[in-house]
Amino acid sequence: MLLPVRRRAARPILPRRRRATAPPLPVRRRAALLLLALCAVVTALATAPAAQAQPGPGTRPPSQAAHLADRLRDHPVHVTDQLPRAVPRSLAPDFARLAKRTGVPTYVLVLPTPYSYGDDLLGAVHERLARDGLYVLVDESEVTAARSFGVRAPAEDALWAARHELPHDAGALRSFERFVDIVAEGAKEAGARVDAAAAAHGDGAPEEMYIGPADRRNQSFLTGIALTGVPLSLLLLVPYARRRLRSGHPPAGRRKGKKNKPSTPAPARPLLHRIALPAAALAAAAAIGVCAPLLFDQTRSSASPTPTPADLSARVDRVTAGLTRDPVYQDPESPGRLDAAQLSRLHDRIARFERSEGGGPVFVTLVPHTPEDESAGDEELFSAAVHAALDMDGVYVAADPLTGSIDVFNHGLRLDSYDLLLDLPDAIAYGTEEADEADDHLLAERLDALMTYLDEAPRTEEPSSVGSPAHAPSPSKEHTLPPLFATDFWPGLFVGALAALLVWGVVAGAWTAVTRVRRRLGWALLPASPGTAPAFPSAAFLRRTARAELRAARSAVEAAQPSPPRAARDRYEAALLLTGTAGLGDPRTPPAHLLAVTVLARAARAAVEGDDSARCCAVNPLHGTAVTRRHVRVTADPHRRRFLPLCTFCRDTATAAPGDLHQQFLTLPRPSGTPVRYDEPADGLLSPLSDGYAGLVTRVRESVNAG
Repeated sequence: MLLPVRRRAARPILPRRRRATAPPLPVRRRAALLLLALCAVVTALATAPAAQAQPGPGTRPPSQAAHLADRLRDHPVHVTDQLPRAVPRSLAPDFARLAKRTGVPTYVLVLPTPYSYGDDLLGAVHERLARDGLYVLVDESEVTAARSFGVRAPAEDALWAARHELPHDAGALRSFERFVDIVAEGAKEAGARVDAAAAAHGDGAPEEMYIGPADRRNQSFLTGIALTGVPLSLLLLVPYARRRLRSGHPPAGRRKGKKNKPSTPAPARPLLHRIALPAAALAAAAAIGVCAPLLFDQTRSSASPTPTPADLSARVDRVTAGLTRDPVYQDPESPGRLDAAQLSRLHDRIARFERSEGGGPVFVTLVPHTPEDESAGDEELFSAAVHAALDMDGVYVAADPLTGSIDVFNHGLRLDSYDLLLDLPDAIAYGTEEADEADDHLLAERLDALMTYLDEAPRTEEPSSVGSPAHAPSPSKEHTLPPLFATDFWPGLFVGALAALLVWGVVAGAWTAVTRVRRRLGWALLPASPGTAPAFPSAAFLRRTARAELRAARSAVEAAQPSPPRAARDRYEAALLLTGTAGLGDPRTPPAHLLAVTVLARAARAAVEGDDSARCCAVNPLHGTAVTRRHVRVTADPHRRRFLPLCTFCRDTATAAPGDLHQQFLTLPRPSGTPVRYDEPADGLLSPLSDGYAGLVTRVRESVNAG
């Protein structure tokens, strides 16, 4: 506009100077020419300032540093509107309050990470602001740079210490607060905190303060497992261990068809004993249900506060206001990507497209899109919000100066909306390798190629628009963790039940295996029970059992010193007499001697424990103590009977099936391979066993003295 005015003003003057030597003109003509010249000069002087006051579309906007300096000139704290989900603008008063605690003039800039160029940016802002003080740069998570100009402040030490004293997810405000506190303490204390942080964490940082949704799901899963696994394990393992300790074998281990049914029912346990275990399991479940929320008490996954509606709409309002003045909006908080010439060409291309058939307005926004912005980094959602606020149909172009991506969205023009959205050439949408390497991502050239693509795009019969974009995550719920008793808690309940069964199976298997090994090595006692006492023991079994019983008897008698019961002492000494000089490990030791050692050692231990029983079961001495004496059939001949002491099992057998009792008599192995009943021959070592332990002790002493 300015150049044409000057040309029009110069043309009358130059010819007049060249015609100064021409013949004099009439006075009226000279007056007219003079009047025209004066009008031209006045017009030029009047229109030139106006033309200069209205910048054209190609005028270069102020630089990033100049814009930020203007913001700090108005207020010492500037919080960007591009991080509402991480650092909303409503936190600006909190930053300002903390900044006053440093003791020096402090200027704070809160900007997105990609454009936080640290010391260089702070230096450029200070140069334009021309004010001394402490300049601090904060991104969405922490203090990233700090420089002091004309004041004494330990900026570098405070920055390093704040970064390494706090975890990475502590949040921008907490990081700035820690930085301010260190600055206020002075240079000496700041240096000491740097050394302490380096010694504690090295180049790393403390453990994170917050957990994510995946961590909460793991907590819920673990809680579910514990809530069912622990009570069920108690209900399964305690009765099992009680039965094993009482009988020495699992109930399923009894021989089929050989059930030990007492003639009189066992007395019922008291009610308190019956409900103790279920009550304990219920108490364990209740304790887990109460303690789990106290242990896993996290409720948020981030330090970011919930933004206000004004925080979420601030950037859209700013961009919309800019587009009402210029169809190309460059974010002033970001480094400029288009220079004046490039802007001018883009404006010309936009105007040409608007005048074309089926064309219309084109609105270009050069703003970064990050997960922390109002649209959670969704360009389509941002463009839709700008279109709704601007209330003008057209093509909305979202060019990201950070990543260099270009997205195009049609709202109401006669263009194929989905072709622009999905089939835009990659060279335009994402750029080439050359664009990736360039600082400006060659946005000017690619936007020019986009305008060419729009010019050549086929027109549709009717205006079209892209569909409604998906909603961005709710700011109030985005960083809120799900409840503990939700998500993976329910699968955890099922897994906990399976885990309890698995633990029970492992314990049962391990217990059985260990018991077998201990018995083979002679370390474990075989319970005196019909369910575990074999009727046809091997020599190895008798040797292991005798060794284990003798060891247990020795421990019991020694524990009862200095005055063990006489019966216990006599039985234990008789058992020792049978071991001889070679001991129980000698394979030549007769099986009868091994059985006698087992019986006497058990009887000695029982006497120490206060059991005054004088006899054991005469059918199978390994059955344990006798409870009664009666006449029973000792052979298949029903007329051959003997008056013998019997255990509960043998008494019940003699009552229910008297003809089968003689098959239950214990037999001893012989070198010839044919087993023999333990009470044969009649003058054998074990023949007096049916009369009681005293008779066996006497027979042992006699046999040893005779030998």
